[in-house]
Amino acid sequence: MGFGGAFVALADDATAAFANPAGLVQIARAEVSLEGRSWGYSTPFTVRGRVEGEPTGIGVDVVAGLSGGTSSDDVTGVSFLSIVYPYDNWSIALYRHQLANFESFSQTQGLFAGVDATCCRFTDDRMRTDFAVVSYGLSAAYRLTDALSLGLSLVYFQGDVDIVRNAFLPDEDLILQVFAPTSYLPERMAWQTSLHIDDRDLGLTAGFLWTLSSQWRMGGFYREGPGFELRGESLSGPSGSILGLPADDTVVGQSTSPSAFPDIYGLGFVFRSENERLSIAFDWNRVEYSTILDRLNPEDFDAEDLELNDGNEFHLGGEYVFLRSTPVVAARLGVWLDPDHRPRATAASEPIEHALLPPGTDTIHWSLGIGMAFENSQIDLGADFSDFVDTVSLSAIYSF
Repeated sequence: MGFGGAFVALADDATAAFANPAGLVQIARAEVSLEGRSWGYSTPFTVRGRVEGEPTGIGVDVVAGLSGGTSSDDVTGVSFLSIVYPYDNWSIALYRHQLANFESFSQTQGLFAGVDATCCRFTDDRMRTDFAVVSYGLSAAYRLTDALSLGLSLVYFQGDVDIVRNAFLPDEDLILQVFAPTSYLPERMAWQTSLHIDDRDLGLTAGFLWTLSSQWRMGGFYREGPGFELRGESLSGPSGSILGLPADDTVVGQSTSPSAFPDIYGLGFVFRSENERLSIAFDWNRVEYSTILDRLNPEDFDAEDLELNDGNEFHLGGEYVFLRSTPVVAARLGVWLDPDHRPRATAASEPIEHALLPPGTDTIHWSLGIGMAFENSQIDLGADFSDFVDTVSLSAIYSF
């Protein structure tokens, strides 16, 4: 994290089992590692305003254009746990990694369309997202020559995802209530739609590490994303009958489809000064985000009005080590580009879809870290800051 994620050609600690398993051969003694992280998410969403037309100035219909809000959510947990055992030219590792851990909550409060007082108001929605993926890996690395090593990981994924959206009607069936604030009364819920993942999958990660010279090294990896079964369900609510839906809690739609996380591949380079005090690393990662939509079954999940492009991540980081200190101290700085990967409405989509699914933006992350290495142990603290998520990491390694 302190390197801004530029770690493919470094891969010199236990997290190499995930980042680039070929790097595990650099670990000289058996070791165990533990890392905890805290994520602070700031997720933007559309709250109110005009999908089309001008506001009437009545009640909550006073916003020209669209107005947004932010969901602030904090998540903590064990992000990495591993044991590594080197033997001769081989190195074996077992690890657990928190691949994803995300929460958000959003709600609309007055989205309108139309050109006069006869305008329509869309239902106000509340949406909760809980998104977690944990992986367990068995990694092996082999040193082919003094300059080249290869690594492979077999990974078991557990996916648990719940995305629930509840749509509410105005508090009363009165004309002027169309322009009044919505209180999200339980009895005024019109319907509920939900997406669920509770599935398991196997995948592979492969990597290489190549020492080009005494100061330069190159690494590369391919990481297969998991595939899970996605289930969708729609239920009518207590007020669904007003819109012609069946009685409360009636299932009005069900669907299943394969879904997938993106595959990722990349290359990295690292330069180390002759005195080994200074290291500068650069990574390029290609993330196949389009897989997320392409894998959906179009008969059950119509994604024709959505688009999601593949993205390029660029990571740059540096470290300076104070070799004469006791313990040895390392200071790190990094920066990386996180490409826009929000599903967005296409040009052919309805206006409401453009309002709720606007394009995102590329995001710059800044990171820093500090590490202290003792005779048999190491402690590292890192932080990563961006507009949408701030992450803090504390890890410890013990060698024996």
